[in-house]
Amino acid sequence: MKFEFGRAVGHRLGLRAGAAVLAVLALAVPAAGQAAADPVNEPGTVVADKALPVAAEVGAAASGSRQLTYWTEGPTGAPALSTGAVYLPKGTAPAGGWPVVSWAHGTTGVGDDCAPALGFDVTALTRDYVSAWLAQGYAVVATDYVGLGTEGTHAYLHGRSEGRSVIDMVRAAREVTPELSPSWVVVGHSQGGHAAMFAAHEATRYAPELDYRGAVATGTPANLELLFPLGGPGFPNLGLNGLTAFAAYVVNGMETARPDLPIGDYLSPAGRELVKTAETMCFVPLQKHAGTFGVGEMLSKPLDNEMFRSAMRDYLAVPTTGYDRPVFIGHGLRDQTVPYPLGAKLAADLQLAGQPVTFRSYTGTHGMSVFEALPDLTAFVRSLFGTA
Repeated sequence: MKFEFGRAVGHRLGLRAGAAVLAVLALAVPAAGQAAADPVNEPGTVVADKALPVAAEVGAAASGSRQLTYWTEGPTGAPALSTGAVYLPKGTAPAGGWPVVSWAHGTTGVGDDCAPALGFDVTALTRDYVSAWLAQGYAVVATDYVGLGTEGTHAYLHGRSEGRSVIDMVRAAREVTPELSPSWVVVGHSQGGHAAMFAAHEATRYAPELDYRGAVATGTPANLELLFPLGGPGFPNLGLNGLTAFAAYVVNGMETARPDLPIGDYLSPAGRELVKTAETMCFVPLQKHAGTFGVGEMLSKPLDNEMFRSAMRDYLAVPTTGYDRPVFIGHGLRDQTVPYPLGAKLAADLQLAGQPVTFRSYTGTHGMSVFEALPDLTAFVRSLFGTA
């Protein structure tokens, strides 16, 4: 492993400081049951192919785009539908087709109005970032994840279903776009970094007909299962960006994926109201709606018991072994949305397990560090495709 601090401030975070920062993401999510898949609804099968809404376009770097609805796996293990977008770069596809970047987006919300491929107004960060990959000659396919724009509620940060949405998006795009190569990588940021790690962990086994090359994950919310016992009444509001909104989405995901768990019994009346609101309100409005309302105010009793601890591990914990292709992890030291120790610990755990990981830290915040990392990321991806 390359454990580097390229273009970063090279100071170490003390253990106490790291623990304090880690603590702010204490709310957890539980596990999904394993249901038998319906063989008729093969993963990656396209059921709708439409023009992409104008609001979902990424700009001049794309020469063609479309919106797909396709089969994948939901949080209970049953077949489920996801939507997604396909963007082609300008020019003529090379021999063998355009190499593919499967983009896993960050948090937009969990309601249907928050689905990027259905017209949710993606941020300038997303447009510029996707355009940067297109400009280098990669086709970009971008899942919305199950439940964003399709039946049911999106189970936020449910790793298995998000990762499979990412993989099956490549299958779906290739079914209707002959210009695409079978060779692909996954690139994700924030929530998408979490999804990218799950996709990377099983891509070769789950979709052996494709040529999976490796993964990039930045701003990844890993190790949340270790923070789960800290959630309870009186949990301090430490001022991290959007923490209460993220917590509401996590609890909503818990209710979606594990209706057998009595999570509602652990919420205050105001907490239940906020979680209900989160079902339809996208991230920025929800963050404003929550205001100064804190995570501790959401809860009526502590979450520190083995039932929830076990459920969270099954639902959320990023695997630290079993990767068969290179993984690049990047994180910003000034990240006030997903604190730096989360990504650093993930990288250290992968290193200790002998996994093929490169880690670099950057000086930027959650959003800006991904652009600071872009030169390193593009060089890494070129090496995966043998074009470095």
